[in-house]
Amino acid sequence: MIFPDGYLILVIASLLFCSIGFHRFVWFMSVGYGLSTAGIGLTMLVLSIVRGQFDILFAIQCVVFIVYGIRLGGFLLIRELKNEKYRQKMREVGGDVNPPIFVKFIAWIFLGFLYVVQSSGAVYRLLNDAIKLQQTTLIIGIIISVIGILIETIADKQKSAAKLINPDMPAMQGLYKFCRCPNYFGEIVFWTGNIVSGIGILQGGQIVMGIIGYVAIVSIMISGVKRIETRHIKHYAEKPGYNEYADSTPILIPFVPIYHVTSKEKIAAVEAKKAAKKK
Repeated sequence: MIFPDGYLILVIASLLFCSIGFHRFVWFMSVGYGLSTAGIGLTMLVLSIVRGQFDILFAIQCVVFIVYGIRLGGFLLIRELKNEKYRQKMREVGGDVNPPIFVKFIAWIFLGFLYVVQSSGAVYRLLNDAIKLQQTTLIIGIIISVIGILIETIADKQKSAAKLINPDMPAMQGLYKFCRCPNYFGEIVFWTGNIVSGIGILQGGQIVMGIIGYVAIVSIMISGVKRIETRHIKHYAEKPGYNEYADSTPILIPFVPIYHVTSKEKIAAVEAKKAAKKK
């Protein structure tokens, strides 16, 4: 069954926690995303107790969700509230839009549901009454997810530290020597751990849901990386050392020689079209 008993409860929890996006639309995809992940983890933990299925390993996975979501949501919230330069950059790239309420409502429903779909590995382990089955994959999945959290946390700290030293250049040291977006890579690693934890647990259409959720988060990360590269080219392309760094450092996955997802020419063409429309 794709939507077993309890699935709706998790969707409602996800919607509740990401409703912060009604305050600022972009928060549906940022702060609300982190809070929803934490909310799903908390709800799964409570449901496992209420359903009489409590298990220490599954409880650890739920706590990992909570830690991941609170850390990410808190980091993004603090950055947006305290960093005026970041807010200015978001305004420049159209990241501070305020669409009509019906658009917000549709985004809220879609994303609230999507965040549960992304969590399919853990969600179906709980709702299939399979918490104590295939625990080897659960352990492996938890380890992978924890590594993802560590990568993302270290990358965010290194980026903040680099900006304090030189705000006119992107971070290029530490984890950023191995790929230009290690925080996004860490996020993919986290969700990889989640889907690994569901191996042998997901059944039938649930497998499709798990794949959809995983492909969705990877696609979102790739889209985010593209926006970052576009912004970096605009701000740093003329800075000494940036082009050499960008041309020799993988953009998303360490040691995989994919260096660019866009180009100066494409960006210039887009900017030219925007300028033409304004005329």
